[in-house]
Amino acid sequence: VQLQASGGGLVQAGGSLRLSCAASGSTFSRYAMGWYRQAPGKQRELVASIGSGGTTHYADSVKGRFTISRDNAKNTVYLQMNSLKAEDTAVYYCNRSPQRSDYWGQGTQVTISS
Repeated sequence: VQLQASGGGLVQAGGSLRLSCAASGSTFSRYAMGWYRQAPGKQRELVASIGSGGTTHYADSVKGRFTISRDNAKNTVYLQMNSLKAEDTAVYYCNRSPQRSDYWGQGTQVTISS
């Protein structure tokens, strides 16, 4: 399985971005997916996850600001990020939830200017 994250960029604090993650393979819809992020000098953390049935979970730090969704017909998972803060600056990755070590892709850089 290959996971390709895209949609990152440089935005001002308070702005929005929408990340996309396209997955290869035919079993995408069976598995829970997650968005993870890694800020400089910090460990990678799970930001949001969505189950195969659509149940979502969020880290407290993004609750109310980020929304995860999925389109199984397109093998794609999204992360809508609103009210962005400087502390959201990180490389964002998608993976299954729980993560699989062999599924990490390159990620997409999100930089928030304050």
